[in-house]
Amino acid sequence: MEVSNKKMTFWESLYLVAIVKGLLITIRHLFTRKVTIKYPEQTRELSPVYRGQHMLKRDDQGRENCTACGLCAVACPAEAITMKAAERKPGEEHLYREEKYAEIYEINMLRCIFCGLCEEACPKDAIYLTESKVMVASASKREDFIYGKDKLVMPLEMALRNSKNKVS
Repeated sequence: MEVSNKKMTFWESLYLVAIVKGLLITIRHLFTRKVTIKYPEQTRELSPVYRGQHMLKRDDQGRENCTACGLCAVACPAEAITMKAAERKPGEEHLYREEKYAEIYEINMLRCIFCGLCEEACPKDAIYLTESKVMVASASKREDFIYGKDKLVMPLEMALRNSKNKVS
């Protein structure tokens, strides 16, 4: 490849053509329609692959699906998920599906990148990313961004409502 050392003409050295081209682009943008959305009256259409807030599922009887296998924590590239497994005690069959369950399940939302790999890695289909538009609520302390089971587990009413919708 050869580099040319051609001398610029007088008009080229004034950069007048380049300035006029830039002004034409600016003028053209003045007359195009704006893409402003008047939020909250209007909302933007979400992408079909949108991933929102995490949720730990329950089955149709209201028991937690998570068996604390740890595959979601291993698959997380940001290392945002931590969990501690425990054995189900007699009389807790109505709370947990399997013998093992996640006693502590936490997601650090400051680290989470909402990639969805935890959802794909879970063999029990226990965690999923909802279509909620609220990603993470604002807070002033770091501890408020660590979501435990109290914020992640699907409400019992929602699980029962979902089971009724499946039957219908």
